[in-house]
Amino acid sequence: MAKKITELVAEVAAPVAQEQGCTLWDVEYVREAGQWYLRLYLDKEGGVDILDCEAVSRKVSDLLDELDPIEASYIFEVSSAGAERPLKRPSDFQQFMGSPVLLKTYKPVNGRKEFAGRLAGYDNGAVELDMGTAQPLRFEKQDIALVRLRVEF
Repeated sequence: MAKKITELVAEVAAPVAQEQGCTLWDVEYVREAGQWYLRLYLDKEGGVDILDCEAVSRKVSDLLDELDPIEASYIFEVSSAGAERPLKRPSDFQQFMGSPVLLKTYKPVNGRKEFAGRLAGYDNGAVELDMGTAQPLRFEKQDIALVRLRVEF
């Protein structure tokens, strides 16, 4: 089976991001309002700036033009993963253990769908949140719509 577009783009983009002193955080290929978007999210110690995004965008765009892996027309965007980035891979959860996060569920749990707390555990997709109670709250993988970092002021 052919590789998914996001996997192929990640293979092309990751070395380019590294040359620029960044890491490739995520690749998205999504349809919004009738238009396809290919988005790269970068991360870098000290923060990603516009020059990083431009340099990576230019090089990756040229490489994608050569490879031509996407038949449909699309809008290509490169940006910072951001301070409130979503956590997706097990390594993301390990990296940010103890950090403040916002967890959203598909269906209400105890009458709510959003829970703010500190990331207290990750087990095969299940997430535990420390919400200042005696026991951390556990959410199963199939119930979790999104987990993202939360900036506290």
